[in-house]
Amino acid sequence: MWLQQRLKGLPGLLSSSWARRLLIGLLLFLIFYWYLGAERRWRFFGGSAMPGGAAGQCLLAEIHRWKSLVDRGEGIYSTPQEQLDTPFVSGNGHILIDIDSNRLWVASSSQPGSAPVHQTEYSPRLGVHLEGKRAEAQATMLWFRKGAVLSVRCTSPAGLQSSRDCITIREEFIAHRSRPNVYLQRIHINNPSDRAVSLDVSSENPSFGSKFSTSVEKLEDKDIVLSSGRVPVENNRMVLVVVVSKKLNSRIQVSAKSEYTDSILSVVWTSESIESSKLEETFSTLREGAKKELGELLRATVDDLVVDHQQAWMDLFISGVEMRKITDSHTPSSRTVNTTLYYILSSSMAPLLDRRLSGEERARLESSLNYADHCFSGHATMHAENLWPERVSSTAQILQLFTLWTLTLQKRGCKVLVAAGAHGAMQGMVLSFGGLQFTENHLQFQADPDVLHNSYALRGIHYNQDLINLAVLLDMEGKPFLHVSVKQQEKPVKLYACEAGCLNEPVELTSEIKGHTFPVMVTQPITPLLYISTDLRHLQDLRHTLHLKAILAHEEHMANRYPGLPFLFWFSVASLITLFHLFLFKLIYNEYCGPGAKPLFRSKVASKREDGCHDTGNAA
Repeated sequence: MWLQQRLKGLPGLLSSSWARRLLIGLLLFLIFYWYLGAERRWRFFGGSAMPGGAAGQCLLAEIHRWKSLVDRGEGIYSTPQEQLDTPFVSGNGHILIDIDSNRLWVASSSQPGSAPVHQTEYSPRLGVHLEGKRAEAQATMLWFRKGAVLSVRCTSPAGLQSSRDCITIREEFIAHRSRPNVYLQRIHINNPSDRAVSLDVSSENPSFGSKFSTSVEKLEDKDIVLSSGRVPVENNRMVLVVVVSKKLNSRIQVSAKSEYTDSILSVVWTSESIESSKLEETFSTLREGAKKELGELLRATVDDLVVDHQQAWMDLFISGVEMRKITDSHTPSSRTVNTTLYYILSSSMAPLLDRRLSGEERARLESSLNYADHCFSGHATMHAENLWPERVSSTAQILQLFTLWTLTLQKRGCKVLVAAGAHGAMQGMVLSFGGLQFTENHLQFQADPDVLHNSYALRGIHYNQDLINLAVLLDMEGKPFLHVSVKQQEKPVKLYACEAGCLNEPVELTSEIKGHTFPVMVTQPITPLLYISTDLRHLQDLRHTLHLKAILAHEEHMANRYPGLPFLFWFSVASLITLFHLFLFKLIYNEYCGPGAKPLFRSKVASKREDGCHDTGNAA
């Protein structure tokens, strides 16, 4: 009643000219505010698209270069506007560099399956900062395929208002993939302004009571920084750590409209867990070994080291998982999958990249990588949220995740892959994601037919000397089908495949670009959805050994599994609707057609007479 009265008074309020103007102005402002959008809004009201004024505008241009990589799922980045609570690390299984906390983690064992679980008090990152008062904006990127952490800082000295004059400091942090003891920090400074700038170079000094000490020494007429320390472990034992680094000047001068580039090479040597009685002897051995390796690196070119590192990471990511279409909240996103893969690989050693590995041992590891018998047994891990966590917020959680993955792979028949290090870990995780398993004679895809409403691809699956790509795709009607393609290596081997039940003749898989498609058939009882083998006769004989009751198309299986609500429910609903309409019809009939019903139409004359009679009666 109150609302009705207020609405009746609204036309009177809008009859005022000032009220109409105010309403029109408010509507125009809302339209203008919506059109600007978030980024333009900030520029219009605050002066730049990102906090920091000119520095923020400069940073926005730098981030634009990363956007295409992130959109392709090759990395993640954190900016002042989009901050991620995610550790930005670079590692190789022997060492792990946490860039945000500036801490070095080391492993005390060289065995595959072990991880850099010991946090040291050493700070590996050198700080480079512009002297004087300044405004600064920073962003960081984790680049999966290159195994690196990129940092960019845009610094605007006091008095500069244009983003074109901002000093840009780009840094790249690398724990070398094929040289497990090597850590590299690359620095590139761009000064587009009309005046020279000076930057301070500093490192975090060990705090009082620290277990690390630092000294400056000479190595082949070059100054180096030697840091040594220890990490206490259980049973009163300790792990010794020695870091030898190229010394950088404490101040960098960059002339007007010029650039500066330099690289800081570091070598990290660690011991196994030792007793305190072997302290001096072990320290001496580590120092000599670290200095010798640094001397060899200083004679090489940094570009060659970087190319070698990047190629090793790209070879690892030949395999992987690609999420294409996700239709539920329980399936991990592409970003979650790629971040998890990167964290596990960064914590894994890579014995196949070790130059000291014997030919016999290398052949054994490659053989286990190409055919991991009985891996991966059990159900697929796609929906295991503890193995593919959406959020990892610390280096300690990364190492816990690595331990969980290692234990899972070992218990599911993948011990040989764990022994192969990072390459084996990648294979095991890809196999586990989709429920792929190697048996004595074939590779089988045993995904749950009920979860094939998601579209994804598993690439780079090693089978003998070939690489197999397997994808679960959806057609125009949303029905799933399987797509298989093969990337043959130097020695092509014939591969054959057949769908569930193998009732149809197996198809030879070729390296055609279009690949091969297979329908999703579901058997009763449930058996794998696809078989791949080098033995044609094995697949032909397989159909006689499965002993199936029925083979259904996927849509038939889903219809049988989820038939909908029972007939009695729908009959009850239809009965209630019918009874309601009958009752409504009876009310209307009694109102207008029953005894004592009111006339449906009244003439205007009769209506006026009735009104006049009422008025006379009221007057009397």
